[in-house]
Parts: sequence; structure tokens; C-alpha cells
Amino acid sequence: MARSAYGLDELKALARVDLGCTDWLEVTQQRVNTFADATDDHQWIHVDAERARTGPFGTTIAHGYLTLSLIIPLFGELLEIRGTSMSVNYGLDKVRFPSPVPVGGRIRLRGTVDSVDEVGGNGVQMALTFQIEVEGSAKPACVAQALLRHYA
Repeated sequence: MARSAYGLDELKALARVDLGCTDWLEVTQQRVNTFADATDDHQWIHVDAERARTGPFGTTIAHGYLTLSLIIPLFGELLEIRGTSMSVNYGLDKVRFPSPVPVGGRIRLRGTVDSVDEVGGNGVQMALTFQIEVEGSAKPACVAQALLRHYA
């Protein structure tokens, strides 16, 4: 169940809080193909299951940027933010893809709020560290330091 925060003061109180992890999400070939179509990235390791069987991973794998893009929808399982007028992705400080996500594999998001600081325009900026974990893998598929801004 998601933690919830109402308004900027409750968001500020989340500095240095471990948000835990989400439920598992299966990464399907359909999701990978849809992402490939949306981004015009049809590299065989993502979309050609037959060729990928003999490739380095033994199966098709999710795009790194697909894995990264799943942070925001999964984040909603960790933290429900209410009482603000707007939230925006402000950027990423660092992103790494230490291991692949095999199609058919399951992932989950683990998140930590590193800091929450006031910004102009009656807002706060949250710095978070996210890890996309792959079920059965010792290494995460993605580690990202993200900046999100929320305004009253």
C-alpha cells in the first residue's frame, strides 16, 4: 500500500525516508513492442524473439529507457501525493542499467527520498533514488537519481 502525503509540509517530512518497494510487474513482449514502435527503436534484442534466443541474453530484453520510464507509474504505488496543484519531472542526475530485464521477467520499484528542499514558485524539489529490481537477479536493472517538483 502506498504511503500518502498531503501538501508540501508532509512532503518535506519525507526527507531521508525509505518508501519500500512496489508489487511485481511482468514485462511483456507486447509492452516492449509498443515501446519500440513509439520510439522507433526496433533493435533485434528487443523485438526479434527467434534471433534473441541465440543472442547474449537468451531472450528478448526490455529497452533500458522502457525500464526507466516505468519508474513514474510504479512510483504511484510507493507514494500518493495529494493537496498539490502540480507535479513535474525536473530531471535525472544519474542513471545506470546494471542488468537487463528479460521479457517475461518481473520487476519492482524500490524508492528512497534523499532530500526535500523548497524551490521558488511555492514548491518543493524531491531528490529520490530509485532502483528497478528484477525478480531473481542480484543486480538491479536500473538505478536512477531523480528530481521531482511539486507545487502548492
